[in-house]
Amino acid sequence: MSFVSFAFIPFFLVVFITYWFAFKKNLRNQNLLLFAASYFFYGFWDWRFTFLLLFSTLLDYFLSHLIHNSRSDSQRKNLFILSLIVNLGLLGVFKYFDFFSASFAHFLGYFDVKVDPIFLNLLLPVGISFYTFHGISYIFDVYTRKISPEQDFVVYAVFVSFFPLLVAGPIERATHLLPQIQKPRKFDYLMAKEGVRQFLWGLFKKLVIANNCGFFADIIFNDTQNLSGSTYFLGAIFFSFQIYADFSGYSEMAAGTAKLLGFNLIRNFAYPYFAKSLVEFWRSWHISLSSWFRDYLYIPLGGGNLGSLRRIFNVFFVMCVSGLWHGASWNFVLWSLANWLFLIPKLFTGRLDESINKWLKNDLLLGVFDFFRIIKTFLLVSLIWIFFRVTSITKIKLIFTQIFSLSFFTTPAFAHIENSYVVGVLVLFFLVIEWYGKDGDFALQKLLKRRLKVVRWSFYYFLILLMVYESGNEQTFIYFQF
Repeated sequence: MSFVSFAFIPFFLVVFITYWFAFKKNLRNQNLLLFAASYFFYGFWDWRFTFLLLFSTLLDYFLSHLIHNSRSDSQRKNLFILSLIVNLGLLGVFKYFDFFSASFAHFLGYFDVKVDPIFLNLLLPVGISFYTFHGISYIFDVYTRKISPEQDFVVYAVFVSFFPLLVAGPIERATHLLPQIQKPRKFDYLMAKEGVRQFLWGLFKKLVIANNCGFFADIIFNDTQNLSGSTYFLGAIFFSFQIYADFSGYSEMAAGTAKLLGFNLIRNFAYPYFAKSLVEFWRSWHISLSSWFRDYLYIPLGGGNLGSLRRIFNVFFVMCVSGLWHGASWNFVLWSLANWLFLIPKLFTGRLDESINKWLKNDLLLGVFDFFRIIKTFLLVSLIWIFFRVTSITKIKLIFTQIFSLSFFTTPAFAHIENSYVVGVLVLFFLVIEWYGKDGDFALQKLLKRRLKVVRWSFYYFLILLMVYESGNEQTFIYFQF
């Protein structure tokens, strides 16, 4: 089940009505309902996945108590390591075993050692990377005595499996979400109204922007012929808007759904395509994952406090892990390395931008300079996205060969190109709304706040009409595969 499926409508209506009307004065029953609804929502893909989710939840629930109650530091450490081994082991078996088995056999081939790789061919459970990271962060916080273990199993199970964020995040922290599950909740009309607006904007992103851009990105990158550099570059632009609108759209719908149930989720995107540098981009893209790696990997490795070389290595290691987190394929490793190569210089020249800003005292000059920095960053990110989108290393070489050739200066040509002009207008409309709404956590939060009611409702109906008449071909959310 997903937010854009027809099954979600009756499912959520039943949950919403039961939650606020039948159980409005009973916190225990509300949490039990969320627990049952989350497992039903997850089991809608494959009921067998629920057993893995339950096992992971039970494991960390009991280990957290053993860690907390242990008087021996060595025992606490061993229990923490056990949790990491089991959690990462499950993730490794389901997601990475076949990849590393094939890679190892291929590596031995260079030494004329022929080994047949072992393939498990296991079906990847939806959202396993997300709920595994939920559990690891919780255990880490208990181990470092940042929090005490949750006593109520149902409360903890809801934290791990809360259905709005279960499949594709954001990756919540126990310090933020658990207190909201523990305390009584009352229906807040203003919060619910904001949730509907946020869900509407996320739905527009997915149906109109992501699906349409994805349609043309697929046409270009799936073409078996050698296309021009300009065509491939245009495909990268289409994919850039597809993956942003797709993933941030899901995050908006997740946050909107959570608000309708009385919860505030952490922000996952902060208008990353308006970033002025790659460093700024990564601080505003998939914030919950970036901050997770910062707090639970980068800082424990020493962060930037152990000298420049160690900082470079730490960023390198974190980016490689981030690449593999996204998928068991070498193109994701190349994607992470490309980001690392362009990130490193910026980490040590950040003060240069500050100096330029002080030198450009004129607001107009500063605005023009920032505009070009935004365009430069977006184009760089779009090129790097090619590694993410194309799984074949051979095809990646071909694409970049074409982009850095004279064919880049030709007119793009691909099937249905005439229909892409409409999508270009829709993307431009989308960018304008995001730009003028960037003061809010999501574009519609403050954009129309002081407008007349008729103006607000006319805009909402316009979005709905666009979703009805301009929605693209149905495509699965990209991050469901992670």
